[in-house]
Amino acid sequence: MSALPASSSAAPQSRASLPPSLVLLLAVGAGLSVASLYYSQPMLGIMTPDLHTSESAVGAIPTLTQLGYALGILLLAPLGDRFDRRRIILAKSVVLIAALLLAGVAPGIGMLLAASLAIGLSATLAQDIVPAAATLAHDAQRGKVVGTVMTGLLLGILLSRVVSGFVAAQFGWRVMFLVAAASIAGIALVAQRSLPRFAPTTVMPYRALLGSLATLWRQHGALRRAALAQALLSVGFSAFWSTLAVMLHGAPFHLGSEAAGAFGLAGAAGALGAPIAGRIADRRGPELVTRLGAALTALSFAAMLLSPLLSPQARLWLLGASAIGFDLGVQVTLVAHQTIVYGIDPGARSRLNAVLFVCMFTGMAAGAGLGSMALAHYGWTGVATLATASALAALGVRMMPQGRSPR
Repeated sequence: MSALPASSSAAPQSRASLPPSLVLLLAVGAGLSVASLYYSQPMLGIMTPDLHTSESAVGAIPTLTQLGYALGILLLAPLGDRFDRRRIILAKSVVLIAALLLAGVAPGIGMLLAASLAIGLSATLAQDIVPAAATLAHDAQRGKVVGTVMTGLLLGILLSRVVSGFVAAQFGWRVMFLVAAASIAGIALVAQRSLPRFAPTTVMPYRALLGSLATLWRQHGALRRAALAQALLSVGFSAFWSTLAVMLHGAPFHLGSEAAGAFGLAGAAGALGAPIAGRIADRRGPELVTRLGAALTALSFAAMLLSPLLSPQARLWLLGASAIGFDLGVQVTLVAHQTIVYGIDPGARSRLNAVLFVCMFTGMAAGAGLGSMALAHYGWTGVATLATASALAALGVRMMPQGRSPR
C-alpha cells in the first residue's frame, strides 16, 4: 500500500482524492476490528467441553463482548473529537491485539470472560475508522468512501462467523483468537505508516463531551426512536447468533462449529440490502424503510416457531431462510436509522452515531444474555419467542406517531 507521511495533517488530505490503497486499508481495518466481536459465536459449542464449564457460563462470552463494545462507544468514541484520531486507532489496536492473545491462551473461563470484555472495548476502533474516512475524503467522494468502508465493516460481520467456524473445526478455537490478533497487528503496522494525523475539532473537556450525549438524547425524539427500535431488533438478532452454535451442537443435529459458522453466509443479504435500503430511503423516506425492515425481521423470527413441527433437515432449511430474512431486515433498518440520525445535526454526527450504537450494542449484550437463558430453560422455542417479541416491539416503536415517541 502507498504510504502517507505520518506527520501529515488530515485537513490537507481531505481536499485531495484519497489513494485507493488508503481506502482499502480503512475498509479492511473496520472489517477486521468489528469481526473480533463475532469470532466466538460459532465456537461456543466446542468451548464448553474444552473449558470444562457450563453452557450458561460460555454464553456470557458474547454478552460481555457486546457489552464491552457498547461501553467503549459510550466512553471512548467521543474522544475522536478531542484527540488525534490516528493515535486513538493505534492505541486501541494494541489493546485489541493483547485482548485477543489473552483469549487465545486463557486457561479457564474466568480469564476468557475478562478478555472478552476487553475485546469489546478495544474493537470500537471500527467506530474511529469510519469517521476518519469521512474526514479524509473529499466532499465529492465522501459518500463513496464511507460506503466502501461500511461495506468492509458489514463483510467483517458476515465473514467472521464463517472463518471462525472453519478455523475452530480444523485447528481449534484458540488458534482463531491468535490468528485474529495477528490480523489486527498487520493492520496496525500499515496504519502506523499510512494514516495521517487528525487535528482535534473541539477542546471540550471529557466530561462535557459525555454530557453532550445526554443533551442530544433529551433534545431529539427522532434519535430516541431510532436508538430504541434498533436496540430491540438487536436483542433478537444477538439471541439467535449467540445460541445457534450451542443449539446445533446438541440433539438432534450434533453439528460442529463449522456448520454454525456457515450460517453466517446469510449475512450476505444484509450487505447486499444496505445500498438498496439507502436508495429506497432517498426516494420514499427512511421511515418507510424502518417499518418494512422491522416487519420482515419479526416475520422471519416468527417463522422459526414452526421448527418443532419439522424434521431436523427441514428445520435447518428453515433456520437458513429465517437468518437471511431477519439479517436483511436488521441491516436495512440500521441504514435507515443512520439516515435519520445523521440528518438531525450535521455538526454532531459523531456523537449522534455514538448514541445510536451504544443502544444497539446494549441490545446485543442483552440479547446474548437473555438468549442463553431462554435456550437453557425453554429450548429453541424460547429463543424464537424472545426474538419475535423484541422485533414486534421494535415495529411498534416505528409505528408510533411522531408526537408519541418514547421519552
